[in-house]
Amino acid sequence: MMPSGDFLDLLKKNGYELHSDSSGLERVSKEAHLELTEGTTVVAVRYKDGVMIAGDRRATAGNTVMYDRADKVLELDEYSVIAVAGSPAIAYEIARTLEHSFQYFRRSQLQELSLEGKLRMLSRLIRENFPMAMQGAGVIPILAIYDPQSGDDGGGKIFFYDALGAQFEVSDFATSGSGSVWIKGVLYHLNRWGKIPLANMNENQAITNIMKLLETASEYDSATGGYNSRSSIFPTIKKITSNGIADLQAEKLRQIYEKSVEVKLA
Repeated sequence: MMPSGDFLDLLKKNGYELHSDSSGLERVSKEAHLELTEGTTVVAVRYKDGVMIAGDRRATAGNTVMYDRADKVLELDEYSVIAVAGSPAIAYEIARTLEHSFQYFRRSQLQELSLEGKLRMLSRLIRENFPMAMQGAGVIPILAIYDPQSGDDGGGKIFFYDALGAQFEVSDFATSGSGSVWIKGVLYHLNRWGKIPLANMNENQAITNIMKLLETASEYDSATGGYNSRSSIFPTIKKITSNGIADLQAEKLRQIYEKSVEVKLA
């Protein structure tokens, strides 16, 4: 038989399912008062050249900071990035499954998985993880993609999901996580009444605004980490353009932060 190209079906045929049973977690949580590690604020914006997607670095368990170098922005293929607020363990498993799914389809079908196929695959993984989400171990992802086939309407696309896997495309920005409540209104204000709409910003302008937004979230949300000057820890920021995915290096972020974000009081 020819392979179907569906990596998730292949996994299930070999006895693997992504967190299909939450009964063990529910029992342990009740008996041991388990605090699950969670990541916090992620954000994506369309800008002039494509999509910029970012996340703070803090991971928490209840009111305890577990780690300040967590990576919540994960590459899936040459043009796809997922940013996840919620349980890092499940986020990494979903990201690995998606990455292998895209590779499996490419190698078995000798072509790239379509945009619609990628969206449905992530929806399916989130839906199958719903029992875990009900126990507080869910993930709320943002998927950023540059679609080279989009033509004149621009290749940068942003999608967000709910806990049941429903997928929504947004035109200009999306944010998720505990700090998102503080920055969603700011994004709307910038896009509607700012001097430059988000989609018309150049790279440095987009970076500046993302860093300001995450800094704002860190001021009002204890689970969101801001720039740590002592350890030189910046948010993770990636850009997705027609040239693929690129990480924005710490030195560039430092220059922009010192010039445009940090306020030096006299």
